[in-house]
Amino acid sequence: MSREPDGLTELLPQWHRLRDAEGGEPLRALLAVIAEQVDRVRDGVDQSYEDLFVETAAPWALPYLGDLVGYRPLPGFERVRTAGLGDTGGGRDRSRLAEALAPRRDVAATVANRRRKGTLALLEELAQEVAGWPARAVEFSRLLSHHQPVRLYGTGVATCDVRRLGRGRLADVRDGVRLDQVGGPFDTLARSADVRRAASPRRQGGRSPAGVGLFVWRLKPYRVTRAPAYCVDRARNLYTFSILGNDTALVTRPVPEPSATHLATADHVPASLSRRQLADRLADHYGPGKSFTVWRDGQDEPVPMSDIVVADLTGWRYRPRLGQVAVDPVLGRIAFGSRGAPRQGVWVTYHYAFGDDTGGGEYPRERVTSPAARVYRVGPRQAHRRIMDAYAQWRTDRASGHCGAEGVIEITHSGAYQEQLDFDLGRGDRLELRAAEGCRPVIRLLDWYSNRPDALNIRAREEDPQDKGDAPRIVLDGLLVTGRGLHVSGPVGAVVLRHCTLVPGWSLETDCEPHSPEEPSLVLDRTSACVSIDRSILGTIEVIGEEVSTDPLPIHLRDSILDATGHGLPALSAPDCRHAHAVLHAHRTTVIGEVHTHAVRIAENSVFTGQVRVARRGIGCLRYSYVPPGSRTPRRHRCLPDLVGDGPDGQVRPLLSSERYGTPAYGRLADGGPWQIRRGADDGSEMGVFHQLYEPQREDSLRARLAEYTPAGTDAGIFRVT
Repeated sequence: MSREPDGLTELLPQWHRLRDAEGGEPLRALLAVIAEQVDRVRDGVDQSYEDLFVETAAPWALPYLGDLVGYRPLPGFERVRTAGLGDTGGGRDRSRLAEALAPRRDVAATVANRRRKGTLALLEELAQEVAGWPARAVEFSRLLSHHQPVRLYGTGVATCDVRRLGRGRLADVRDGVRLDQVGGPFDTLARSADVRRAASPRRQGGRSPAGVGLFVWRLKPYRVTRAPAYCVDRARNLYTFSILGNDTALVTRPVPEPSATHLATADHVPASLSRRQLADRLADHYGPGKSFTVWRDGQDEPVPMSDIVVADLTGWRYRPRLGQVAVDPVLGRIAFGSRGAPRQGVWVTYHYAFGDDTGGGEYPRERVTSPAARVYRVGPRQAHRRIMDAYAQWRTDRASGHCGAEGVIEITHSGAYQEQLDFDLGRGDRLELRAAEGCRPVIRLLDWYSNRPDALNIRAREEDPQDKGDAPRIVLDGLLVTGRGLHVSGPVGAVVLRHCTLVPGWSLETDCEPHSPEEPSLVLDRTSACVSIDRSILGTIEVIGEEVSTDPLPIHLRDSILDATGHGLPALSAPDCRHAHAVLHAHRTTVIGEVHTHAVRIAENSVFTGQVRVARRGIGCLRYSYVPPGSRTPRRHRCLPDLVGDGPDGQVRPLLSSERYGTPAYGRLADGGPWQIRRGADDGSEMGVFHQLYEPQREDSLRARLAEYTPAGTDAGIFRVT
């Protein structure tokens, strides 16, 4: 629309405007269209000047500005360019294509980066900008051992290279700090030359006079704020940081680097905390706003740093003295003295490492709250202390007509809620149970009753002919549920799980082994619900239904992990491992276990580690996914291991870094696994739940920038710390 649609009309004489008004104002409408085109021409002229500068140029002009300074597009975008040649979708698609070909920030930094070519600080900056990974660059030539010239020790030599005096010497076994860092990014001990290349895709070496290593951290640090610790004994003096009772390695809270030329240290990356590092620098990692904090007995002030002692709590053999609090950052354990055990509990703030924003966590989540929804907040200093109190208030307001059909129960604290949850929904109800922004509440379902299950129950009342409205809908967002699973029954319309964790196996042992590996996390009991699971982690799904009189349930999995805790256990099935009366839709999902279902409508960019057996194979499709040999599925399109055939690569199968929930590398494809799976998705990314990270493309882009900005003849390689 024009900014001044009547601007040209106002320039006409009054007599012409009166005559035009008598005829229905056709001249005014024509001049409004002309004014709109005039504004377009004016904007184009103004933008032509703005296109001369990279800060204000339109996206389509960025590749041309990049050509002027010799900017090289990142690899893999040639295919995007070719795909966009015949695109007729409009300017928005062309803008996205231009931004992919030449990111504005990358183009703007081209000249400045070339002036800093060959510096270690630039390589670390490129890793963050191009791949989004914190990094530390190491020049291996400074870590090579060599024979010292005799002249350096002569009395007649006025000056000597003091930097070489520390090279070539034997390791000091009394220097525990250096010994702990051997082989890592902060290793300072001298080594002999390694003839293997740093950029070798098979066996990396790099410790040569021309070697440069870029150590990258791919796992992200996630924060847990003022959450209750888990008491592992009746004496109440032994605790774990994780509320699930499993061992969790603590990581540092990264702090920004002071300048662009500063080299990264352990404080600037999400590195794992070692016992010796924490003992030597306790003040840098303990306290509010730092890596971890411990509170006891509900006090506002944390445990004094003078009372903290770092110890090895393996087997809980260490006994702290009276008044001391022992902390083990490697295992994530806390021990109090036997006579100084807390009486009212322990609360902790800490950081742990994980691959992506999946499952319950305090990371930002996109959410939309309807203006018609009534919000009931639960937590300390809120109107309700318990979830069921807020639910009862919503039912009361709903019955009295004080609110509409939409209700939101928002939990505003990262605490533990131990109560029996039973949600009875009627026609037209819309209920959302969610965590507030920056919170990760934990719902612990305990043994409340001895004569019936203690699951989180969602029930819909049987349909009454007089009731009006659609089937009820419930949304769970940002929650971590442990102790039991979720039980859905009755004519529920939709069940949505977003950014939730239903702990596989109900709960965890100390070593992250599941406590009840064969128990389901989600039971769909004679219900008509449409289940939608987005960016979540859960255990087995069990479907109980009437296969004759009802249609199969639709189950949608997106960017999630469905974990049966074993490749031979059913991840989706009916009781007794029969075919579930459901239709599966899986997008970018990792399924650990077998799938027995009525049909698979679509499965793309996914990994199935167990057998897939589908009753109705005439509908649906599997594309760009891994399915084990011997599975009975619908037609497949470019799936593995079908593509590799019976040749030497016929044993292609997914290799996961960890298959146990609670470990940092849970659900991630191992670096040494088959490249066909790591790059087997339809867009060249990896299959499975972490497809959206685009790690293969990030690594290719980073290697291209290393080849461009490292000095000639230098052998630069990427070393994965996590």
